[in-house]
Amino acid sequence: MSIFREIPPTAGFPVYFKDLRSMFRADLGKNCLAFDFQNYLNISYSRLTYSGTAALYLILESIKELSSKRTVIIPSYVCPLVPLAAKKAGFKVEVCDIYKDEFSFYHAALQQLCAKNNDIAAIIAVHLAGIPIDIDAIKGIAKKHGIFIIEDCAQAMGAEYNGKKVGTLGDFAFFSLCRGKGATIYEGGVAVTDNQEYARTIESKARGIVKGSLLSEWLKITELFGFSLIYRPQLFWFAYQLPQIFWRLNGNELRARIEYFTEDFPMYKVSSIRQKIGHAVFSRLDEEVNKQRNKSNYYADKLKDLSGIRVIREPRDSRASYPYVTLLFGDSEKRDAVLQAFEGTGMGVSQIYAFAVTDYPYLKGIMPAKECPNAEYMAEHSLTLSTSTYLQEDDMRRICEDIINITL
Repeated sequence: MSIFREIPPTAGFPVYFKDLRSMFRADLGKNCLAFDFQNYLNISYSRLTYSGTAALYLILESIKELSSKRTVIIPSYVCPLVPLAAKKAGFKVEVCDIYKDEFSFYHAALQQLCAKNNDIAAIIAVHLAGIPIDIDAIKGIAKKHGIFIIEDCAQAMGAEYNGKKVGTLGDFAFFSLCRGKGATIYEGGVAVTDNQEYARTIESKARGIVKGSLLSEWLKITELFGFSLIYRPQLFWFAYQLPQIFWRLNGNELRARIEYFTEDFPMYKVSSIRQKIGHAVFSRLDEEVNKQRNKSNYYADKLKDLSGIRVIREPRDSRASYPYVTLLFGDSEKRDAVLQAFEGTGMGVSQIYAFAVTDYPYLKGIMPAKECPNAEYMAEHSLTLSTSTYLQEDDMRRICEDIINITL
């Protein structure tokens, strides 16, 4: 077991001391990080929120003012917080299965869902693993049935689809600023749109929903400072593996995997202090994404000839951000063997979601009973490789060599 060298499983950006000093910069406005997103995406509106989930919830509450429909479609392989946000906003959830070997909606199934149900208000298009999905196909279906598109860019900050940045392709989009997701303010999110009517609706809703909490915000500032200290290989084990050990000893595997959530997420304002720190971290976005892409290319090259394993890659004319790289095994037993071999090594080999979203026990009252064989296959046959900035070439070489030796 590696205690004093633990690589984060995803490529969250570090927060350096020089970033923390930005909180004292008088030349930065209180909405500087929101403006960073507007400038980067070349859009007219962005709203900082307390989390990515809060951003989605705010968008869904706004859609209730724009549409009388009350059902959203989500993919079958997605973070459980997505249906929880939909439920809190008063929407029913329809689940559409993905393709067997990628994260995009199965388009024939999506078309069928939209055609048979005239209550669909929005499709939540998730760019999972930083890989842009086929938005053009979704747009054709959504336009035909008068449905909004919400881009889930929580894992895709910096990704591009056909030369356009994700977050600019649908009617609404949201990003996560949570630790481990890319640029971070420890916990936060951003809701964006380039439609003035939609922007006014979000602002109107936010005035009634989003409240200030000095105590909670100071706690987040403290946690952000703590994160800047502990988010490094020498200390990360204590923040990542130690809680997992605790929850497993208490028989709660989902909490150990950080896959247990509730709809009790806060809707507070984000202070100018965290925005200023986030502004400094955001300035490294393109640099960090390029590093992540280089690591993904390394994995893809080293494992390309390995029979029975496929590296899930970006589609043609797209540019993924790759906060991690996903391997899909033809043989689930070999996947399990690799996961077991790397357990406790601190090399950042992990799994993104344990189940199809329909199979989480605590979501049974929210999700419709539905078989999603392709998402189930993804959960049983995939694992993830870190593209963290702390991962060295020697680490990646060892990871690839071990995977090859285990699976041959």
